[in-house]
Amino acid sequence: MASSRLPGKVLMDIEGVAMLGRVVERARRAEMLAQVVLATSTDAADDPIHEYCRGGDIPCARGSHFDVLDRYYKTAQEMKADIVVRITADCPLIDPALIDDAVQVLLGARPSLAIGAAAGSTEFDFAATRLPPPWKRTYPIGLDVEVCPFEVLERAWSEAREPADREHVMPYIYRGVEPAPRDLHVSAGVSLQGFRIAVLNYSSDLGSLRWTVDTADDLEFARQVFLHFGGRPDFSWLDVLELLRSQPGLASINAGVRHNTLRDIDGRARGVDAG
Repeated sequence: MASSRLPGKVLMDIEGVAMLGRVVERARRAEMLAQVVLATSTDAADDPIHEYCRGGDIPCARGSHFDVLDRYYKTAQEMKADIVVRITADCPLIDPALIDDAVQVLLGARPSLAIGAAAGSTEFDFAATRLPPPWKRTYPIGLDVEVCPFEVLERAWSEAREPADREHVMPYIYRGVEPAPRDLHVSAGVSLQGFRIAVLNYSSDLGSLRWTVDTADDLEFARQVFLHFGGRPDFSWLDVLELLRSQPGLASINAGVRHNTLRDIDGRARGVDAG
């Protein structure tokens, strides 16, 4: 609720449903997810999020405001998660099929890659649809998915000390990894901490497209997309791409918005105890 650029954004309306509800309803369509849980803070400002979840039958856990890694870890621990999928609540166009792809890459079982893996094992320690430079984003901003086994998240929680690692949850896991093509769909490498990292690639470079919500212009873009699809949650990210090709003016709504990076840390969090 305390977003610096658009306060209260996660409960703002998108065609009759709060943005948070849009994220949850689309994430729940992913076949690889057993449960979708909202992890918010214990700050009083986030009480409306907790109330929204109670009213909407959405499991909700609460934890540290600025140490989001601690919040994620304790939520995953409480839910007894084997695999943890991180999705942010300002991405109402998150795609369930892409979530499934990321989980399957982690497991080494994505059918299109013909990679075999024994049940219960993972080929990678972390998989994502994007990483910061020198990796190249190929999916639109707002389709961000990060996946890791609980044991990997637990190690990051135990070892990470830098404020950015605590606020942005998973950078400790993939820091220092150099990209190397694995095939047309996946780049892979090993991070400074020894984690095996995989990044999903799309066949075209769409990394300049902005589908997340940080500003009023971003929110208007999302509203226009859902309006086009009649408020339904069942359209795919490829449907949105086709919409932009047929109506290129839509992308201009938020084309001038600057995207935050991992270097952007909430100044209120600088005193956070990373222990």
